[in-house]
Amino acid sequence: MTRSLRLTIAVATAAVAALALSSCSAGGSGNADGTVTDGKLTIATGQPAYSPWVEGNKPQSGKGFEAAVAYAVAKEMGFDQSDVVWKRSTFDSAIAPGPKDWDLNVQQFSIDAKRKKAVDMSSAYYTTTQAVVTTQSSKAADDTTIAALKQDAIGVATGSTSIQSVKDVLGVTPQVFNSNDDAVLALKSGQIDAIVTDLPTAFYMSGAQLDGKGTVSAQFPSDGTGDQFGFVLPKGSELTSKVDKAIKSLKADGTLEDLQTKWLSSETDTPVLK
Repeated sequence: MTRSLRLTIAVATAAVAALALSSCSAGGSGNADGTVTDGKLTIATGQPAYSPWVEGNKPQSGKGFEAAVAYAVAKEMGFDQSDVVWKRSTFDSAIAPGPKDWDLNVQQFSIDAKRKKAVDMSSAYYTTTQAVVTTQSSKAADDTTIAALKQDAIGVATGSTSIQSVKDVLGVTPQVFNSNDDAVLALKSGQIDAIVTDLPTAFYMSGAQLDGKGTVSAQFPSDGTGDQFGFVLPKGSELTSKVDKAIKSLKADGTLEDLQTKWLSSETDTPVLK
């Protein structure tokens, strides 16, 4: 083989590799249906995945709000339940730029412009309000007004939109923790008086993480502009418009509202801060 021929082959090989990487990074799969595995829809969620989003950490059961929504979206896109493949991923890796080994990721991703620079995000399948989690023995337990709650020590998880909600509604700066778990530990130890998080997560915290001593004392006023949760997809995914179309259809026929009532119905019992 001549030197010029070897050089030509090397250049061609590099070009093919670069094209493949570009396609993967941009959400291209090489499959006719735009998925990472032909004929299958690969959906990722967290490990573990918590109630009420996923019941029993088993998304394949279809139980829990996000698990049920995922299967409903898959059906609208033409995938049978048996064609849905579940994977696990961290929250941070899901919203980081670069190729993915899944088609959709669902784990309470708030839709925002910064994230859309790195990944695609679908239209919203759920809009939530913020809520106050505390313990029965905390000084915040009976605080159901903005004036009272702003006197308490409030904790939030880093990276959450709860931070800005506390600033906007209560007019105070909360203590920020690395995770919801760390905030719960701070509440248990008395370092803070209450936690602010999205309403469904608040119910999980109060029931599962606070040893039966937790309570969701109040929720923030809803103006329709609360956290909007959407699916994350690889940047430039061929499936993004199909997911948006599916969500639009599920809103129109009442499916999303029905699933919200089934899995998140306890929201209605929580007083609104005044």
